[in-house]
Amino acid sequence: MSYGQRSGGYGRGSFGGFGGPRSFAPKPVKVGEEYDVEITEISRRGDGIAKIQGFIIFVPGAKAGQKLKVKITNVANRYATAEIVSSATSTSSQSAEAPASTEGGPAKEG
Repeated sequence: MSYGQRSGGYGRGSFGGFGGPRSFAPKPVKVGEEYDVEITEISRRGDGIAKIQGFIIFVPGAKAGQKLKVKITNVANRYATAEIVSSATSTSSQSAEAPASTEGGPAKEG
């Protein structure tokens, strides 16, 4: 029995195992372009997360549930970052909270 013929052992010799082959498909967004998005969740860092054709967009300062017009500032392999251009027309007019007032953390009373 010849164990020396195995290349790399346990599959460590190839780089295709982690993440698979890289796909260089065109991204659905471009730097400088503006898009209408809905913030669906918040990242660990507190940025709003939107998706365009499944591609993740991080929007600093956005809150879950907001519908915004954003401008793409950076596009990476798996995500993009954007800045808020304006609030899109929202279906509910619950703008009692000022978006700029981030003092004091969560507003829990009781």
